Amino acid sequence: MADGEGVKELERRIAAAWEDRERLREPVVRAAVLQAVHGLDKGELRVAEKVDGEWKVNAWLMQAVNLYFGITAMETYDYGPFQVRDKIPLKKDLERAGVRVVPGGIVRYGAWVSPGAVVMPGFVNIGARVGAGSMVDTWATVGSCAQVGDNVHLAGGVGIGGVLEPPGARPNIIEDDCFIGSRCIIVEGTLVEQGAVLGANVVITGSTPVIDVTGPKEVVHRNRVPAGSVVIPGTRPKQYPAGTYHIPCALVVGKRSAATDKKVSLNDALRQFEVAV
Repeated sequence: MADGEGVKELERRIAAAWEDRERLREPVVRAAVLQAVHGLDKGELRVAEKVDGEWKVNAWLMQAVNLYFGITAMETYDYGPFQVRDKIPLKKDLERAGVRVVPGGIVRYGAWVSPGAVVMPGFVNIGARVGAGSMVDTWATVGSCAQVGDNVHLAGGVGIGGVLEPPGARPNIIEDDCFIGSRCIIVEGTLVEQGAVLGANVVITGSTPVIDVTGPKEVVHRNRVPAGSVVIPGTRPKQYPAGTYHIPCALVVGKRSAATDKKVSLNDALRQFEVAV
């Protein structure tokens, strides 16, 4: 991958092409798009990164992923007895990368999966990133540009949504050491902070209130699950012209205890708060 100045030049060319798609006819611009996606695939570039404790979104890389679809053609690929027709091939060199992908697991080119991660029959989309030691369990999905940290378990059927437009919008982010229970849905730029535990069937969208009920007064968060939180699905009443109805929310019912052995801490949290996973 290019040095710092080279990356700035990639960014400049991609931003120009985003403003004027005719620029994609220029070989140097097409090469910049291909190089950016290659950098995502190799883990040398990332759509979002934590800088001084805050998440920074690299909008130009979201632009690059969008532009990539515009310069690639539909092709037919054969993988053993299976055949697909798509604009993006599957990720290769998994053995060299130290990644385990179980039959039925799909990782698209342009995604980065760190050494020691495991992908069961799930799906990791272009621009996404999965950290070391993490598990993408059966039928779990890591959407476009989603960021999953180290030692995260995405349980069966979890859906981490993709975010491609508008470029610069925060992707869905799961920080290190989180457990996301079965059939959870995380969408619309939600940040799940380090060490959080989400019980089965928690759904968090941009409008879902995440309500901390552990103190004398509720504390409401949106698009964010605080670090170390233990979260279960809940409902809250809302008045409509036709009557009062209960609509979904997420309830913070506790905090994970500090422990040297994070696995023990996680198990304790699940038992203490009777969290279904």
